Amino acid sequence: MQIRLLHGGAIAPHIDDLARLRLTVFREFPYLYDGTLEYEARYLATYAESKESLFVLALDGERVVGASTGLPMTDETEEFQRPFREQGWAPERIFYFGESVLLPEYRGGGLGVRFFAEREDYARRLARFDHCAFCAVERPADHPRRPPGYQPLNEFWARRGYRHHPELRTEYHWRDLDEDTESAKPMSFWLKELTR
Repeated sequence: MQIRLLHGGAIAPHIDDLARLRLTVFREFPYLYDGTLEYEARYLATYAESKESLFVLALDGERVVGASTGLPMTDETEEFQRPFREQGWAPERIFYFGESVLLPEYRGGGLGVRFFAEREDYARRLARFDHCAFCAVERPADHPRRPPGYQPLNEFWARRGYRHHPELRTEYHWRDLDEDTESAKPMSFWLKELTR
């Protein structure tokens, strides 16, 4: 297993692998995402176009089995910046974490912790961010597709020093596995203050 750190356009050779990985992992609850490779390539292009983006790749041989992304919040879409501006936060001071995705057979070995540590260290090195932030979809406790015994990652995030900010909300549109068309999904943010 190796960890590879890439920035901006250097991710281009791995875009297809990352798209497939996201499609696989995000089919699971709570995302239930029924996406396409074409959409994924467009989504990942946002990160590839940011000169200060970070891709943390976990590779088993040459196979991408996990990935984590981040970029300055100002390089993200308006949907993600708007709640911060409305609540008086400065997006220029926030480093945004896109996703952490890892195939199930590689979970539980510390890669999730490593993904957070690498992105936080990178944000510190850029030396102009006060906070790291990410958002998570909100699903009702009685959602029909919620697996028995499902445990959200809230405790894992809290142990990493992240605090939920339910007042920072947005929505994103995608098609769930059981939907014919896209629908709005509520998302809320978690933040951590960066110490130097």
